[in-house]
Parts: sequence; C-alpha cells; structure tokens
Amino acid sequence: MDDLLDLNGYADVAEQPLRNTCESSNHGLGRDEPDPGQIIQTTSSNGVYKGQRVGANLSHPVRPKRLAVIYPSTGFITTPLRFTRSISVDQMDLDLHYYARRLESFNSHHGKQLHLLFLKVGVITSFVTFGNRLLQMYTRCGHLSDAQQLFDEMTHRNCFTWNTMIEGYMKSGVKEKALELFGLMPERNCFSWNLVVSGFSKAGELEIARGLFDEMPRRNWVAWNSMIHGYASNGRPRDAVRLFKELGADPDGESRGDSFVLATVIGACTDLAALDCGKQVHARIIVDQVEFDSVLASSLVNLYGKSGDTDSASHVLNVMQDPDEFSVSALISGYANSGRMEDARRIFYMRSDPCVVLWNTLIAGYIANEETNEALILFQTMRRNGIRENFSTFSSVLSACSSLRIPENCKQMHALASKFGILDDLITGSALVDTYAKCGSPYDACKLFTEFKRHDTILLNSMITLYSKCGRIEDAKQIFESMKMKSLISWNSMIVGLSQNGCPIEALDLFCKMNEMGLRIDKFSLASSISACASIASLELGEQIFCRTTIIGLEFDQVVSTSLIDLYCKCGFIKIGRKLFDQMTKFDEVSWNSMLIGYATNGFGNEAMNLFTDMRAGLLEEAMNLIEEMPFKADASMWSSVLRGCVTHGNKSIGRKLAERITDMDPENSGAYMQLSSIFATSKTGKDQHKLET
Repeated sequence: MDDLLDLNGYADVAEQPLRNTCESSNHGLGRDEPDPGQIIQTTSSNGVYKGQRVGANLSHPVRPKRLAVIYPSTGFITTPLRFTRSISVDQMDLDLHYYARRLESFNSHHGKQLHLLFLKVGVITSFVTFGNRLLQMYTRCGHLSDAQQLFDEMTHRNCFTWNTMIEGYMKSGVKEKALELFGLMPERNCFSWNLVVSGFSKAGELEIARGLFDEMPRRNWVAWNSMIHGYASNGRPRDAVRLFKELGADPDGESRGDSFVLATVIGACTDLAALDCGKQVHARIIVDQVEFDSVLASSLVNLYGKSGDTDSASHVLNVMQDPDEFSVSALISGYANSGRMEDARRIFYMRSDPCVVLWNTLIAGYIANEETNEALILFQTMRRNGIRENFSTFSSVLSACSSLRIPENCKQMHALASKFGILDDLITGSALVDTYAKCGSPYDACKLFTEFKRHDTILLNSMITLYSKCGRIEDAKQIFESMKMKSLISWNSMIVGLSQNGCPIEALDLFCKMNEMGLRIDKFSLASSISACASIASLELGEQIFCRTTIIGLEFDQVVSTSLIDLYCKCGFIKIGRKLFDQMTKFDEVSWNSMLIGYATNGFGNEAMNLFTDMRAGLLEEAMNLIEEMPFKADASMWSSVLRGCVTHGNKSIGRKLAERITDMDPENSGAYMQLSSIFATSKTGKDQHKLET
C-alpha cells in the first residue's frame, strides 16, 4: 500500500466548499476554496504530510484515476479522492477524455462542482482539454462572466479556447467583446474567421462583416455563404448579386456550385425583379451540373413565377422527379400573380393530399385577384377536409373579411382564433383589430386591444389611427407617448390624428419635433403638416413646409399636391389652387373634394358646378361621396346632375338610389324616373324597365 496516497483528509476539506457551491449563486465559483496548487495538509496511515502541494514531488505527474461520482438527485459530488503513482498512460488519457466528454452534457450547477474539483487537483493548468470543455459548458449555459474568469486563469490556450470564447460572446449578442478577443488572438484558423464573419452578417452588421471578409487570407465556402446570405437577408440584394459575381472570379471560390449560395442569389434576383440575371445563374447551374434540391428548385420557380414567366416555372417543376410542397406553392403563387387562377387551381388539385402551405397559397391567390368569396369558400373546404389552420391562414382570411366589410365574418374568425389559442400571436391579433376597424366595428377593435398582454409597433400604430378616427384623440396620444420604439408610421399617424381632431397646432409641434430630432420625413409627414397649416389658414408656414418637399423631390407627388391645393383654397387663393389642380396628372376623390369645397366655401358656385360636371364623367361613386360630405345640404338639382352621369354611363345601381333620393326631396319631379327608365332601356334590362313602369 506504500504506492497508494490516500487523501482522506483532503476529501474532508473539499466536501464542505462543494456543498457551499450548491447553495450559492449560479454566477460565481466561491471565494473560500483553495487556489490550484495551494499548500494543504494531507494525512495517511503513516503520518501527516505537511506543506505538500497536490501532485508535488511525485515521480510522475498526478493523474486522476477515479475523480468523482455525481448523484443528480442531490447535486453533490462525493470523492474518495484516490491517486496512484503508477497508472498507465492509456488509463490516464481514458479517464481525462471520459470526464471531458461528460462535461458536454452537464448543466452549470454540476459543471461548477467539477470545475472546483479540477482546480483543487490541478488538472486545469496541466491539461488544456479540461479547460476548453469547461469553457464550452459555461458559454453554452450563458455564464459568460464565469467563462471569462476561467479563460483568464488558463495558462495554456489554443485556437479552440479562443474560438469558444468568441462564439460565446457572439451568441449572447456581446459582439464588441467578441471582436476585441478576435483582435487579440495570437493565431487564427478558418473557424475563427468564419465565426466573426457569419456572426456579424447574421446580426446585420454588414460593414464590419465585409471588412473582416476582405481581410481573410483565404475565403472558404462558409465565409462566401455568410456574406452573400447576409446581404440578401438584410435588404441588400444588389450587393448580394455583386458579391456572387466576385465569387465567380475568385480562383479559390469553393462555393460556386453550392446550392445554398445559388438559391440565395436567385432569391436576390427575384427581389430585384432581375429576370435576366436570374436566368444567367440558372444557366450556370446547368453548365456546372449542380444537383437540384428542393430549396434551389423552389427559388427558381419563385423567380420565374414572380417575373410572369410561368411557363419556365412550370418547366423547372416538371424537371424535378418529386417536387416538394414549397416548389409547388411557388408555381401556384406565380400563376396567381399572373392572374391565371385556372392554372393555379389545376396545379393545386393535382396534389392528392395538399398540405396547409398549398391551401394558404391558393387562398392568398384568390384574395390577390379580388375573388374574395372564392377565398372564403376554399377556407371552409379546407376546414371540412380536416386541415389545421396556421397563422398565415388567419392572416389571409382576415384580409378577405376586411375587403367584404362584413362584421359577422370578423366575429367568426375571432371565435376561431380564440378556440385555437392564437390570439396571443401579435400578427394575428393586429390583423383582427384592423379587420374589426375596417368592418365598421371600432368598439370591438378597441375592446380586443385592451385584452392583449403584449403589443408591438404595428398594433400600436393601428390603434393610434383607430382612436383618432373614433375621436378618442387623448387615447391615441397616450399610446403614442407610451411607445418606446416609434416608427415613421407612428409619427405620421399621430400628426394626421391631431390634424383631423381639431388639434392642428399640436400636429405642427409634433412635425417640428420630428425635424429637430433628425428623423426621416416622407410625403405623408409633409402632406399632413401642410393640411394642419390649412386648418389654421397659415399660408406662410405651409409654404415653408412645401419648400421642404422640393428639396427631397416630392413637389409633384399627388398626396403633397392635394394638401397644397387644400391650403391655397382654405386661405382664399382659389386661382393658385386651381392652377395646381390643373397641373396634376392623376386625380382621386380627395383632390376633387379639395377643389370643389374650395370653390363652394369661397362663393364660386358656378365654377363648383362646372367642375362637378367634369367630375361626374365616370366618377359617379366619388361624386356621391363628395355630395354627402359637402358642408351644406345638397338640393335636388345637384343630385340630378349625378343622375345624368348615370344615364351616360348606364350605372343602374347608383341611378336607382339617386332617383329615389330626388323624388323624396321633390315628389313632383318626374324627370328622375324618366332618366332612370333610360338607363334600363340602354342596358337592355326589360324586366327592370317593366318593374319601374308599374
């Protein structure tokens, strides 16, 4: 037994700190434990060995033969710490690698206990493998302070050590520290470069990523993929395509035939609507004999489909032996985008058991082609077939409900969303609130909003607009002021809301605040502010704001021009307003409304009627809406003017409504019925004409 050193005394010393560690914070190693190599008191059956370091003065370095047994139920490590002077090298290595592998599955609680034990027996300073595995454990658990402490204490480090620490910081979002460590690395391997390039590109820090990419001594396929995908996924498809061209000229370009890179570049071409460029990439795929996978095929089908070349999209799909659902979905979407719904339906029904992705694609296609009822019928068929809806389904169907403006449909979708427990999803919740608002149920929309526990910027923006339209401007202001992150839409919605609710001064103050903060201003910001100036007849301030539009090239924008017409008309400068009106190349209901009300409120009755006559030439619904919104009550002659437009254009539905309204105002007016009879005669609807005569 002389060759066996029994450290029972040391086991007693070690056991108490281990228990303390279990009871202490998860973020520290404790301060009461002895440092590695500390002089401790050891005992044996032959007496007391004083002043001896662990492992010191032995003929061979101390190697643990049996280090510890972990009891998960208690979390403690028990240690009859037994060491031997004569252990074979193979046995020593086997034990070390066993515990190193075990560390990969440990949580921080057990890992810290082993860390403490390894410190006491001194293996961390002797074996870099143990330090690396412990470092991996800490970074995997997110304990970066413990990882950094261990990293600083390690006397031996290799590339794996540095890479582990850098990766831990990158995954935790501490990118500055990761970059600092990368700069301090004595040696770097390919994995080191890939870590920082891919990490910064995924985080959207593309300038830093590109700088590191350009510094690489040799770029491998991981680096090329990371940069190209980083550009494409962060709204810079043009840069992605340019970098791909550089890849073609790189003699070390290993990833020229990588399907992931090719699919990413094709996606970038799709975003740019660059069909010719996409065809060049497709040609390279054929020449280089790149094997088609589902991702690559889907990207090509999507490219051709969105570009309107559905025949090429269909050809790509036919080449595939077993096209997946995403490729088929891309073709259906392509047909729908081209208005070829019959072909879209044909492809859909060719699948024996279409998945939810295909159902969603066809539903979205119907909605895009304004076949809203067909979309709802397909949704009902989908449910009857036992297909479970997802978030995308609800989003599309809610869009259809918004178009139909039927509150009952919205309530049914609300009940369905509650049944499946997806109301907590912000996208679904926001869409439902918006649908209620568009269906004319603002009370239901506001009530639903108060039930949400979480809010995002999109939802809050919708509520600012909704509260403003309902006249609850104080509620809108409260939401706006409580928002931590305000988008441009948030500012614009609040300015419009204030202006529409009789608070033009506050609207202008908010616009000035935007300007002082250096925030981006668009045409809606400027138009809303000019409209606020019109409300207080402040011509000088309105013209100053309009000068801003000339700087950013928006002076001919329809929205801005309409607000400027409104400004001049409300300030009494009718001729200038009419001159701007005549210069417009495109008109909508708002522009007609601004000019007509300007004439009417400034005493230009004849000019208003002449302009109104021009407007009713094909814009019958707009004319009706305008008359309803006039600041004075319209008489029978004004409605008769619109009715004459219905005769000219054969519009039965509006003509019938107008005739009824005119006779209600003037029962002796037989001309209204004569004009309506002419509409039915022109449209060759004898049945309706007979009904009218009786």
